[in-house]
Amino acid sequence: MNRTELVASVADKTGLTKVKAGETLDAVLATLAEAAKARTKVVLPGWLTLSVADRPEREARNPANGATIKVPAKTVVKLKAGSKFLG
Repeated sequence: MNRTELVASVADKTGLTKVKAGETLDAVLATLAEAAKARTKVVLPGWLTLSVADRPEREARNPANGATIKVPAKTVVKLKAGSKFLG
């Protein structure tokens, strides 16, 4: 499902116009992005948990030649699906 299909589905389910459903989706996504940037955990019980984690620098092996390489530290967004996604 792409963004257009998601907006159309939300519009059908809520009775909103596609424009309003698109604006609502954009607002939700912007809010999630702001929470991630602020490193605030977002929990929608049964649906999802969004959090930010720091991954430390580590050593890894290049599978092509076996050489050891350093993977730099980075910050990642973690999403965990809740039971309502599969249930």
